[in-house]
Amino acid sequence: MSQAFTRRTFLGLTLAVCGSKLLASCTNSTSFQRLTVEANKRFLLNVDGQPFFYLGDTAWELFHRLNREEAVLYLQDRASKGFTVIQAVVLAELDGLGQSNPYGDVPLSQNDPTRPNEAYFRHVDFVVDEAEKRGLFIGMLPTWGDKWNKKWGVGPEIFTPENAAIFGEYLGNRYKNKPIIWILGGDRSPENETHLNIIRSMARGLKRGDGDNHLITFHPQGGNNSAAWFHNEDWLDFNMFQSGHSEPNIANYETTTANYTLTPIKPTLDGEPCYEDHPIAWKPENGWFDEFDVRKAAYWSMLAGACGHTYGNHNIWQMWQPGRGPISSARTPWRGALQHPGATQMGYLRQLFESRPFTKLVPDQSLLMSDAGEGGNRIQAARAEDGSFAFIYTPTGMPITVNLEKIRGNTVSAYWYDPRQGTRRAIGQLQIANSQEFTPPSRGRGNDWILGLDSDT
Repeated sequence: MSQAFTRRTFLGLTLAVCGSKLLASCTNSTSFQRLTVEANKRFLLNVDGQPFFYLGDTAWELFHRLNREEAVLYLQDRASKGFTVIQAVVLAELDGLGQSNPYGDVPLSQNDPTRPNEAYFRHVDFVVDEAEKRGLFIGMLPTWGDKWNKKWGVGPEIFTPENAAIFGEYLGNRYKNKPIIWILGGDRSPENETHLNIIRSMARGLKRGDGDNHLITFHPQGGNNSAAWFHNEDWLDFNMFQSGHSEPNIANYETTTANYTLTPIKPTLDGEPCYEDHPIAWKPENGWFDEFDVRKAAYWSMLAGACGHTYGNHNIWQMWQPGRGPISSARTPWRGALQHPGATQMGYLRQLFESRPFTKLVPDQSLLMSDAGEGGNRIQAARAEDGSFAFIYTPTGMPITVNLEKIRGNTVSAYWYDPRQGTRRAIGQLQIANSQEFTPPSRGRGNDWILGLDSDT
C-alpha cells in the first residue's frame, strides 16, 4: 500500500515514519562506536548489525580553526540535520603545522610526527567527545596530503614510512574506543613508491594502535579514486573517490559503477563532490555550485550503488569568516553557511533511503524503458534485489517510462519524492504492466524528483 513520509529532527534519535512504521536508530548508544562492512560487502553496519548510512560533511579545518564553543555549535547543527560522519583533519591543510589552534597550540614539536603536542590533542579529544555525544562519527584524516606529497600548499613534507607508522599507532591507540573512521590521503595521490609506503605504513600503525577496531579508507586528489592504488590492500575497508569541483555535471555515477564492479567487492562513496557555494572550476566568473548541484551528485552516486555520500560547503571546510584570507573566493561566513539549503536536503536524502531497507538496493538501469539522458539530464535507477521497491532519480524532471515488471507482485504504489522539501506526492496504485510513463510535477533545472515504487505484496 502507499506509505506516507513524515520529517523529523535527527538530533539524538533518528526518526523516519512510513505509514504506521517507525524506523529509529538511537545514535547516542555506545554500541554505535564501531562499524563493520556488511556481508554482501556493499554497505556499512553498526555493531548491532543495523545499516549505517554514511552521510559525511567536510569540516577539514574543524580541529585547527574552531574553538570549543564554535565546535559545539557546528556539531550540534550537523547532528540536527542528519549527518553521521564529520570529515576533519588532525594535521590540517591551512598551515596546520605552523599556525596554532585557537588556544595557541600546534600539533607537533618541531614538526616531528613522533613528538605530538599533548595540549593540541586534548583539544582534538574534546571535539571527538562532543561529536560522540551527538551520535556523530569523526572521519579522521591523520594528515592533509601536503605533509607527505606537497605538490602545492604549505607543507612541509614531514612523513617517512617509519614515522608514519609511529604517528598512526599513536592516533590509533588514542582513539581506539571512539567513533572514528580513518581516512588516509588528504587530497593528494601517491606518485612514487615512497608515497605508497607512507600510506601503507600509516595504515599498519593505525591498526596496531586501535586493535583493528575502525574502518579505513583513502581520500585522493580531485578526479581520482582510492581503488587505483589500494583496492586489493587488506587495510582498505571501503573505497572513496573525489569527483571534485572542476565542472558541472561530473558523472560521479560512472566512478561509483566502476568501483561497484570491482573484485574483491568493497563499499564505495564519493568523499568530495562539488561543494555548495564553491566557484565552478575555482573561478567565480563561471558561476557557483548550488544546492541542486549538490543533490544531483548525491542521488546519482547513491543510485549507482554507493554506501553513502559526503556533502561539502566551500565556506565550512575552511571555517571562513571575515579576517581570514578566503581560499578560492569563499564568500559566506561559516556560521551563515551552516544554513545553506543543500545541507538540510542531504538529511532528506538520508531519510528517503532509511525509509526503506536500502541495503537491498542494486543499481538497475534496465528499469528504464525510456532514454536515460545525457549530461545533467542523466536519469539514475536502482531497485531492491527482491523487487520490493525502487527509486528512480530524474534531475530535470524529464518523463520516465518504467518497466514495472521489475517490481514484484500484481500492483505497485507509486509516488514522487521532492528532494528539496523532503515530502512526497502520491501517484496511486497501479497494475503491473510492461511499461508505464511517469511525468514529474515540474521540469527544468532545479526541478529534480525521485520516482518511488513500492510493491503491494
